[in-house]
Amino acid sequence: MPVLNRIAAYAEEMKAWRRHLHAHPELGFDCHDTAAFIVDRLREMGVDEIHTGIAKTGIVAILKGQGAEAGDAPTIGLRADMDALPIEEQTGAEHASTIPGKMHACGHDGHVTMLLGAAKYLAETRRFSGRVALLFQPAEEDGGGGEVMVKEGVMDRFGIGSVYGIHNAPNVEFGHFHTNPGALMASVDTAFVHITGKGGHGATPHECIDPVVAVVGMVGAIQTIIPRNVYALDEAVISVTQIHAGTASNIIPEEATFCATIRCFNPEVRALLKRRIHEIIEGHALAYNVTARIEYDWGYPATINEAASAAFAAEVAREVSGETAVNDTANREMGSEDFSYMLEARPGAYLFLGTGPGAGLHHPAYDFNDEAAPIGASFFARLVERAQPVA
Repeated sequence: MPVLNRIAAYAEEMKAWRRHLHAHPELGFDCHDTAAFIVDRLREMGVDEIHTGIAKTGIVAILKGQGAEAGDAPTIGLRADMDALPIEEQTGAEHASTIPGKMHACGHDGHVTMLLGAAKYLAETRRFSGRVALLFQPAEEDGGGGEVMVKEGVMDRFGIGSVYGIHNAPNVEFGHFHTNPGALMASVDTAFVHITGKGGHGATPHECIDPVVAVVGMVGAIQTIIPRNVYALDEAVISVTQIHAGTASNIIPEEATFCATIRCFNPEVRALLKRRIHEIIEGHALAYNVTARIEYDWGYPATINEAASAAFAAEVAREVSGETAVNDTANREMGSEDFSYMLEARPGAYLFLGTGPGAGLHHPAYDFNDEAAPIGASFFARLVERAQPVA
């Protein structure tokens, strides 16, 4: 089964939705105009319930199928993130961002469009039992909107039993899906390290306590953690991405700072990395006679698919894109995603949908491929019809 014919007929309307969203990006939890646009479309479709103000600007919309009022009626959750990024757009497109310094460089405009397309189809056809919860989430890029929605009780409040999501994948063959039956994306933590020594003249280092030398030692030692403390088959990454110190060539600074991103898939490895980073920094601080202050930001957990849900989602994807267009044993990704919080709360799966050649995610020349939207919408629609068929 290819793209559903009814959804294919929405293609131009979906393109218009997506390009409107692209031209009007919003950041973090402040997705007020985006949410208003989504609510207007949902009302036009005749969605049964619309609940706003969740995680500030998030939306949960309910579609009711056959037997939806029964006490044991199942509810499947479908999620789309809707926030943009603080990037100056360079696409040159007619529908380019109208807001300086903000753009949809990760395709969340496309994610919203795919879910709206599925909602329109499901609202028209109602060929499913139980209920569908459409989860439009703010602040995926920064702020953990997925966690906030879970903490605000959306899973229990709306009786959601399982949850699914899609992310677009530029430079993956168009229309191809990939996922796996376990950890798909890494956890992400961040260490901000502040070192204080004693500044002075560069010509008299013996009168100073040099924080730069301490930072160099710490950064080198941190890079030994993965090859010497982590089992070789437990993938992990520690990347020091910032070092800041000094103002002039003849001054030993009083302070220096550095920052590292820490990523892995196993919660035990995650705890180990945190412990070893603290031990190394504290030990080196003693050795170099500096003081160290560590701010360790415990970020998004790993995105871990439930095996049966991933297998089911891959089966549905094959209906839409074809047997050879689905890889259900894909490699893990070191990127992170706050859909992980929803998968901690309920069984489900996350998939990537290839959108063909183009600029990569978070690049100022990136633009979502509108031709992919009907594929994602068809996947969501068939997922519902297969998961909750009419008796």
